[in-house]
Amino acid sequence: MSIRYGLLALLEQGPRYGSQLRAEFESRTGSAWPLNIGQVYTTLGRLERDGLIVPEGGGDAKQQLYAITDSGRDELARWFTQPVDRTHPSRDELAIKLAMAVGTPGLDVAAIIQAQRRHTLAAMQDYTRLKARALAAGPGSSDDIAWLLVLEQLIFTAEAETRWLDHCESRLLRLAAARPPAAEPPAPGPASPATDRPKARGGTSS
Repeated sequence: MSIRYGLLALLEQGPRYGSQLRAEFESRTGSAWPLNIGQVYTTLGRLERDGLIVPEGGGDAKQQLYAITDSGRDELARWFTQPVDRTHPSRDELAIKLAMAVGTPGLDVAAIIQAQRRHTLAAMQDYTRLKARALAAGPGSSDDIAWLLVLEQLIFTAEAETRWLDHCESRLLRLAAARPPAAEPPAPGPASPATDRPKARGGTSS
């Protein structure tokens, strides 16, 4: 959905070609979420089907100029004014991975958490360096400001993920400590004299 409305927001500023939309979308978001050109044209086709944009002029699909319609502007205005729905969150691969790992025998869940934490911290350091570079360049265009906002969102998300991983590790350690030890099989008792003595063979002695 974000691609759909992102393209509408760019078209609201004036007609664009598909290749222009792709380049401007990536420029605005700092290529944090690179677009496949096929995604762009598929989304444009759906926007046109829904009456939110119209083609302008001639040319084939790859050289077609698109413009937003009044219905498209209304749809875009609703998107900007309505909060992003968090009651139906998108699937998170890391959360699913850990949820599956805790129920899979033989897996070292702590090692999975530690490996993910190292990766997330490294990514956060990369984002922080990019942010410092952006700030050192000083205030620039609206695209520069947009990229800075995206970078900060990525940093905050990585920080939150690191805290959640710490919480998961602590919870698993507490649960492991509270789990009662596995019952050991009872030790064999002393052998009964009647059963322990080997049976005599043959008849009685005279």
